[in-house]
Amino acid sequence: MKDLTEIRWHGRGGQGVVTAGKVLAETALEAGLYFQAFPDYGPERAGAPIRAYTRLSKRPIVVHNQIDSPDVVVVLDPTILSTVSVVDGLEEGGIVIVNTSQPPDKLRAQLKLEGGRVFAVNASHIAIEETGREITNTPMLGALAKATGLFTLDAVIAQLRHSFGTKLSAEIVEANVRAAKRAAEEMKED
Repeated sequence: MKDLTEIRWHGRGGQGVVTAGKVLAETALEAGLYFQAFPDYGPERAGAPIRAYTRLSKRPIVVHNQIDSPDVVVVLDPTILSTVSVVDGLEEGGIVIVNTSQPPDKLRAQLKLEGGRVFAVNASHIAIEETGREITNTPMLGALAKATGLFTLDAVIAQLRHSFGTKLSAEIVEANVRAAKRAAEEMKED
């Protein structure tokens, strides 16, 4: 991990974008890191495009603005790609992880991205199969863990169990754990 890693999340209200950023921040807390996790809402309604941000650091974080030059971009809803330029400001060598059934090479072409690393995972399909709902945040957390190496998949899963354990039934928590594991296994890179 570099001194400061900045992650920008894109999705729609109701998909768990803010929750994903928060779970990642809580994973950082457990690892003894400094973090920030905050949303950027437009109209606060289900289905509206939203962004969330997560900063992770080994040192205290002194910046408090939105993330304009992310190291990692995570897209929970592929329909965002037609309306938002998700790779704007992406650092050279940055990572893009998108919930899509497209192969990563076609995704790279669609994004017009020359460098960096592009990952594709059909998180929608995984979420529906494992949880019965198209809430893609937990599969995308699994994909993020594998693509970035910021945290182990086991650390993210432990935090999912902790964060969701008091809010959801054990059956739903384990369905989310399976979704995270599958996404890490099924993700493809270009």
